[in-house]
Amino acid sequence: MSDLLPVADALARILDAAVPVIETETLPLDTAAGRILADAVTARLTQPPFNASAMDGYALRAEDAPRPGAALTVIGESAAGHAFDGEIGPGEAVRIFTGAPVPDNADAILLQEDAERLDEKTIRTTFPVAPGRHIRPRGQDFTEGETVLAAGTLLDFPRLTLAAAANHAALSVYRRPRVAILATGDELVTPGSALGPSQIVCSNTFGVAALARGCGADVIDLGIAADSPEAITAAVDAAVAAKADILVTLGGASVGDHDLVQSTLVAAGMTLDFWRIAMRPGKPLMVGDLNGMAVLGLPGNPVSSMVCSLLFLEPLILKLAHRGRTARLMPAIAGVSLKANDKRQDHLRATLARDSTGQMLAMPFEKQDSSMTRIFAEADCLIVRPPFAPKAEAGSAVDVLLLRPVGV
Repeated sequence: MSDLLPVADALARILDAAVPVIETETLPLDTAAGRILADAVTARLTQPPFNASAMDGYALRAEDAPRPGAALTVIGESAAGHAFDGEIGPGEAVRIFTGAPVPDNADAILLQEDAERLDEKTIRTTFPVAPGRHIRPRGQDFTEGETVLAAGTLLDFPRLTLAAAANHAALSVYRRPRVAILATGDELVTPGSALGPSQIVCSNTFGVAALARGCGADVIDLGIAADSPEAITAAVDAAVAAKADILVTLGGASVGDHDLVQSTLVAAGMTLDFWRIAMRPGKPLMVGDLNGMAVLGLPGNPVSSMVCSLLFLEPLILKLAHRGRTARLMPAIAGVSLKANDKRQDHLRATLARDSTGQMLAMPFEKQDSSMTRIFAEADCLIVRPPFAPKAEAGSAVDVLLLRPVGV
């Protein structure tokens, strides 16, 4: 474990050990958005349940109006929720409205603008009709018993609409992964506090929590633990009691005199997998397992912890949540020349904009210090520089990792 582990290898090891959540819960439709279906959804009815008109007009037999000029007797009306009770005979028509049941024997709809009203009971066609025109056949959307949504589907607004149309008021979904977040360090205070000598504001917790929630996780904030084995152990016990799937620690995961997280967790029974990654920012990343609870020890440096969260925590949560990977990687061109890289994969904060040819231009910030949260907030992406990448001239192709959708 003394060698630096490549980013791709580290991610593979994290995901290989991850087991998706299997517990489920049943939620009403109005609270199920963003959740993952645990069971397939089958239609409880046929939709539409009858042949329905797609337009306002007149229901008729196509054979009675093969060409413009046919005169038809209007014998009734069919509206949504109020079907015409009867059959259409030769030379007859029924006034009909969108969504209404098509009367028996009718096989076409004449649009209302294609009908000339001769008197209160008679119309004349001004446009030819054809069998099936403007009719939505019974079961066109789905039929009773048909699977309309597969297990593992993310419930967004079109899919929730479909579930409702299939006559489901509640759905079985996987529970959200639980992510416990623990900041450590005697120097940390919560935002809004008065700072004493040598103290700084704890900011990482809020970024990590927001990312975790955005991936579909429930967040358990364990607060700030002092630099003592007792305080850290108490917080870890709270994570175990809360049945967290992932414990994220912020700071103290290295092996310095004041870095107590790793040793305390090992003493509590954690199996340490690795703790150093060939990346910048974020080399001291601790990964382990504590009795089935995944442990990610992120660097205390704000930007380092955010980059590590993006590269490792997000994919881990998504796997536990039965969700696919977020498409963040995209091609761009370098806005300036980039120096040759060393053995660690680099992640340069940059802005994105389209150049005159429409290509995405990635412009790195001049300063890349990993403590600078303002630059991280202003960045649109991270330019990914692989280990030992040679110097790249301005205009060269690069890969970027999106921090947010382009233009937001």
